Amino acid sequence: MTNMEKIKILKNESLSKYTFTKTGGPADLIAFPKDIKEVQSLLIMAKEQQLPITVLGNASNLIIKDGGIRGLVIILTDMNKIISNGEYVIAQAGARYIDTTIVAQQNGLSGLEFAAGIPGSVGGAVYMNAGAYGGETAEVIDTVTVLTPENEIKIFNNDELEFGYRHSLIQEQNDIVLEASFKLVPGDKEKIQAKMDELNELRASKQPLELPSCGSVFKRPEGYFAGKLIHDAGLQGYQSGGAQVSTKHAGFIVNVDHATATDYLNVIKHVQETVYKQNQVHLETEVRIIGQDK
Repeated sequence: MTNMEKIKILKNESLSKYTFTKTGGPADLIAFPKDIKEVQSLLIMAKEQQLPITVLGNASNLIIKDGGIRGLVIILTDMNKIISNGEYVIAQAGARYIDTTIVAQQNGLSGLEFAAGIPGSVGGAVYMNAGAYGGETAEVIDTVTVLTPENEIKIFNNDELEFGYRHSLIQEQNDIVLEASFKLVPGDKEKIQAKMDELNELRASKQPLELPSCGSVFKRPEGYFAGKLIHDAGLQGYQSGGAQVSTKHAGFIVNVDHATATDYLNVIKHVQETVYKQNQVHLETEVRIIGQDK
């Protein structure tokens, strides 16, 4: 096993440095493994010290509460290698999804264009079955390599992963995604790039990319669009503390002035209550909310 001394571990570090919202309390320990062996060593250490484990990637579609996270937080962003092999692109869990789409384009492989602007990591994309603009991760995954809580490496095929809307089997199993293999189709590099540019322009025109946010906050309720329900309820611009319902896209909550996670949660609660009063529709959060209250 790897020598633990080589692994970068920080104590009582604020998680706000690592989240897209720039909010979140301290973690007892944060570790940044560089390879699978280091992740295995961390699992052994956590088991010996009876520490709960939380695994993060790019922390883009995530709210960490102001009380932070107890135990060990493993951030996988140093495990970010991406290679292409024939019609496959293989990416480690900490690689940015955006970078994965770039490697696909450079190798003339089509299928990942929809993800060109998704800010999360590959592991997070698999975990959530991330999607945009009519595409979703489930459509392009071939296999996913995980580490089980028992510290065993396992490989799942696409059909074993029980993909659904913003759902995968990983959410139930406490497995750690290590790597994903995407099965793509050969295409024209220029056409692939043009499609990615088009979707990124669309995203930039509609979404508040210039401010910290946690991405799309709510799942799409059946028969409705979350953003439209929030807009029609007159909630755009609604603010609690430093968190605000984006005036550019009602489906986003942005950090306009040193917001705390509590500000975010207050805005979410107010939006859910108001939309329910007006439409009897319960908006379910898509963003993951973890950690402890302060």
